[in-house]
Amino acid sequence: MGFSFLNQLPTTEEVKKQYPLSKELIEQKAKRDAEIKSIFRGESKKFLLVIGPCSADHEDPVLEYCHRLKEVAKDVEDQIFIVPRIYTNKPRTTGEGYKGMLHQPDPEKRANLTEGILAIRHMHIRVLEECGFSTADEMLYPDNHTYLDDVLSYVAVGARSVENQQHRMVASGVDVPVGMKNPTSGDLGVMLNSIYAAEHGHDFIFWEWEVQTGGNPFAHAIMRGSQSKHGQMVPNYHYEDLKLLHSLYTEKKLPNPAVVVDTNHCNSGKKYKEQLRIAQEIMHFRKYSEELRSFVKGLMVESYLLEGSARVEEHILGKSITDPCIGWDDTLRLISTVYEYQALNR
Repeated sequence: MGFSFLNQLPTTEEVKKQYPLSKELIEQKAKRDAEIKSIFRGESKKFLLVIGPCSADHEDPVLEYCHRLKEVAKDVEDQIFIVPRIYTNKPRTTGEGYKGMLHQPDPEKRANLTEGILAIRHMHIRVLEECGFSTADEMLYPDNHTYLDDVLSYVAVGARSVENQQHRMVASGVDVPVGMKNPTSGDLGVMLNSIYAAEHGHDFIFWEWEVQTGGNPFAHAIMRGSQSKHGQMVPNYHYEDLKLLHSLYTEKKLPNPAVVVDTNHCNSGKKYKEQLRIAQEIMHFRKYSEELRSFVKGLMVESYLLEGSARVEEHILGKSITDPCIGWDDTLRLISTVYEYQALNR
């Protein structure tokens, strides 16, 4: 019972001093921030693709993936804005299982949060430095956001966190787009209330300070499907679902109406290969409906070097050790499909 205080964690300032950003990287990140914000304002017609492994479990395969993605991004940059999904902390429904690099920089060793904090910052910076990508991560723990706030261009609040007041208030102070997933119940009202809260300023306690935020006009919806009371997975990416969400946005008069569709999780029924079909359907909806063309800003895709998933003890680097992902060949096919539709629709 009770808490055992194990180690004093390094401060944000100490971590950023150990792994600082150069002037060139700061400028690169600011340029990408401006571009992704222009997508959510509707000024840019580019399509957002947040893509990468379910969990960033080892630095080397993540960097290899991003180097490959860099080459693809050059070919599609006139139509698609790519943000690597580098998720370094993972929610666990039961509290058991691999919780991400933040907890375990080596998945086969015990948790070490100090090493984890340093490892995830080092990895995100390497991606920016070597590949030119500012990145996306999930804000699973709001207190940890400051360790990465200067390298991220996209932040997601998960289905289990979206109802939490601290997540909503911290999101209101984040200076990049924050995607709020629908809760596991699928309640769109909960998600929209979360977006509303994130778009407005708040006064609250953060890092032992009284802080004030001005609101985040780039908070938006992520549709990831839901789970019924009987445990059945219910997709919510269909045409009618997106039209309904647009009408609810209109009723609430929220600024910069936008949705990103998560092609995996309950939308795919956790059948990871379905992501290719779902991506194509979303692009077809946008082709058919001018309203959805401006409303659906992007996709969130789980992809890695090798398809499927593996256990940690199998030592298959580049294959997800959490949810299964599409492999590299299917990743290329998905990006090509999105590009072709996008080029026709602009």
